[in-house]
Amino acid sequence: MSYGKILVVDDESHIVELVRFNLESNGYSVVEASDGKEALAKAKEESPDLILLDLMLPIIDGTEVCKKLKNDVSTESIPIIMLTAKSDEMDKIIGLEIGADDYITKPFSLRELLARIKAVLRRRTDIKIKEIDKVVRVEDLVIDEEKHEVLKNGEKLDLTLKEFELLNILAKNRGKVLSRNYLLDEIWGYDYFGETRTVDVHIRHLRKKIEDDDKNPKHIETIRGVGYKLR
Repeated sequence: MSYGKILVVDDESHIVELVRFNLESNGYSVVEASDGKEALAKAKEESPDLILLDLMLPIIDGTEVCKKLKNDVSTESIPIIMLTAKSDEMDKIIGLEIGADDYITKPFSLRELLARIKAVLRRRTDIKIKEIDKVVRVEDLVIDEEKHEVLKNGEKLDLTLKEFELLNILAKNRGKVLSRNYLLDEIWGYDYFGETRTVDVHIRHLRKKIEDDDKNPKHIETIRGVGYKLR
């Protein structure tokens, strides 16, 4: 079982050999590159989960490699830990400013390196989970909170802001009954001097857009005397 693929970029073969042995012993698969040009090619070919990138490299230095990787849509999301013999604070700042996720100075403890790799990969996984959470799928509907759009069978629906917010809050609480007063407060705000009929009107308009038959809705269910829920 592999815990992820790591591209190790360093022109010192003894360091690569040592790092490879320890990474593979801890369940990672390893790809190697010994110069900046090869690193860029391997990053695209292998799509590693993380890159250990030495700063002092032949052909193209590590700083430039990092910049190129972060400016390429095919590699920009790959986390990078920079390795260098330099301990100057400015080098650390530059490395982080150009997109590196972490920085470790040679000579380094292998235990510390493994801990940093785990931490960076865990952060990457957490980010992916958060991105997934922003997209809710309910049968034939896809609700994308970040893009602020709803697709039905792959086609974008033309929803108003309030209609989108209503559908989104119902989707986030799928299966729960949300009262009209709750929806009024959450969508229109506590300072809104409206009435719960406002919610009913917007639900009716929303059903016409998302339901195959708004007279017999399959998505938004009315709970008589209480409110609504998304099935």
